[in-house]
Amino acid sequence: MEFSAEELATVLNGKIEGNPKEKVNRFSKIEEGGEGSLTFLANPKYERYLYQSDASIILVNDDFTPTAPVRATLIRVPNAYAALATLMSMVEQTQQEHRTGIHPSACIAASAQVGASSFVGAMTVVGEHAVIGERCVVHPFACVGNHVTIGDDTIIYPHVTLYDRSTIGQRCIIHAGAVIGADGFGFAPEGQTYRKIPQTGNVALEDDVEIGANTAIDRAVMGSTVIRRGVKLDNLIQIGHNAEIGEDTVMAAQAGVAGSVKVGKHCMFAGQTGVAGHLHIGDGVVIAAQSGVMRNLPPNETVMGTPSLRSKDFFRSTAIFNRLPEVYRTLNRLQREVEELKSKITT
Repeated sequence: MEFSAEELATVLNGKIEGNPKEKVNRFSKIEEGGEGSLTFLANPKYERYLYQSDASIILVNDDFTPTAPVRATLIRVPNAYAALATLMSMVEQTQQEHRTGIHPSACIAASAQVGASSFVGAMTVVGEHAVIGERCVVHPFACVGNHVTIGDDTIIYPHVTLYDRSTIGQRCIIHAGAVIGADGFGFAPEGQTYRKIPQTGNVALEDDVEIGANTAIDRAVMGSTVIRRGVKLDNLIQIGHNAEIGEDTVMAAQAGVAGSVKVGKHCMFAGQTGVAGHLHIGDGVVIAAQSGVMRNLPPNETVMGTPSLRSKDFFRSTAIFNRLPEVYRTLNRLQREVEELKSKITT
């Protein structure tokens, strides 16, 4: 890649401060920027690197005001992080080699349909009546079950397993080792044992969904486990049967959502969060790392801790918890004083 500040500003609809002819040929972190590199500043914690950086061009937010001289050429944009993502996607598309065809070692059922512009890699299995759309890439060792449908422009990475009847939308990305449509964890107590409840539903991923490596999404008992448009799931996430994850919700690694949970739109789940079964999480909810949610949450609430509390209540509780040793000592002293007073009164 090689772009001038003028070209980048045109693509991003940004405003240049500095040399419009400055050129870059690679990306870098702001603390590692060098001549010819493009970087960005979005988090104020990294501002100190801006004044030390040798990067040639730096993307900054429109409202950013430097507090010291900056050597680099700046391009002001509404959202520096999003602008960087736009440029990286643009470069990635120009560098990618689009492959088509079916590798000779792939096992494709006679009743399956594979788009003429798609690619199916070595040792991949595609089941009966499966449908793979156009411009898809199915990497080696993937397993596409019977009656699975995969929308156009979707990427399936190695060792992904798509169980029977799963539906995958357009422009989805499913990373290595993910399992879509395994049995939900459903067992009926019967005396001292458990009888397995057949899981007869499926998993439905809508468009523009990304699923991280080794994430598991269980199929429904009846109906569908649904991942709505634009959802982004990190690695090592568990989604239980009959759950529904709302549009543009994001979850960080090791989050777990139990069965029949309904999650609203635009929610944010930090790492290692857990949600108990059959709950409703409203739109715009933020759940902090390692929180355990055991109640319904209204829209736009931020919670922390286990069991989860509203953020203000959590901070108050934490302050009290940190003072417990002192409170305990005070309580013991007061108890001794009360006993002494009682002893004096009785004598």
